[in-house]
Amino acid sequence: MPEKKRVTIYTDGACSGNPGPGGWGAILIHGDTRREISGGEAQTTNNRMEMMAAIEALKLLKTPCAVTLYSDSAYLVRAFTQRWLDNWQRNGWKTSAKEPVLNQDLWMELLALTRTHDVQFQKVKGHAHDGDNNRCDALARAAIPKSGGDHP
Repeated sequence: MPEKKRVTIYTDGACSGNPGPGGWGAILIHGDTRREISGGEAQTTNNRMEMMAAIEALKLLKTPCAVTLYSDSAYLVRAFTQRWLDNWQRNGWKTSAKEPVLNQDLWMELLALTRTHDVQFQKVKGHAHDGDNNRCDALARAAIPKSGGDHP
């Protein structure tokens, strides 16, 4: 069986108000190849944008890959590294406080993608000295839909 392609992904999400208009950005790196992607939604939350960045980046991978995914979202990273997702699923998508898990639709999509790819989640400090993380932040902010007012 051939070795999986190694891919590095940086992701970030941003919101103008929380909830409010939001954007996400991601950088995919394989060897010398870099690809930047971004998108936004008119009404969303910061956590959803953090998750969308990871989802949209992973969806671009055409074959199963070994992925290191860097995010400054403790919510996203800890859900995988601290096994929150395992507990939520075991508890019927309820939190430890017996409340419904927020963003279940996106968590389910991420779970499916992490079954296809071998993903290692790594927490990075936001707004620090990581150039790729800072670039993702800029992509996410630029993708936030601007409110109307300038339309004829």
